[in-house]
Amino acid sequence: MFGLGWPELLALVVIALLVFGPDKLPQAASQAGRTLRQLRQMANNAKADLQANLGPEFSNFDPADLNPKTFVRKHLLDDLENDWNAPAAAEPYAGSYTTEADAEPELSFGEIPPYDSEAT
Repeated sequence: MFGLGWPELLALVVIALLVFGPDKLPQAASQAGRTLRQLRQMANNAKADLQANLGPEFSNFDPADLNPKTFVRKHLLDDLENDWNAPAAAEPYAGSYTTEADAEPELSFGEIPPYDSEAT
């Protein structure tokens, strides 16, 4: 929860107990819960209003997609992951410039490749 472990949560409870005291701590906790619930409701209402006012073109719009980490993961990394997980094509890419006539025969084991002195 928020990257906090048990020692940090215990420290927060002790600090809250010292700041508010044992008699006002339940009231402060209920007030914080009410405030959090109201903020969550306001955020959900704003999201619903935004989706209603954008129109049908943006019916699948999610404000969480505007987060840069989510945007990068969704639009860049998912495509890479799909490419990695896709089975290898049996035929070469349709846009490649090589043809079967241009392709050189494969070398057998131990065969020395041809040397072009002008290429170096």
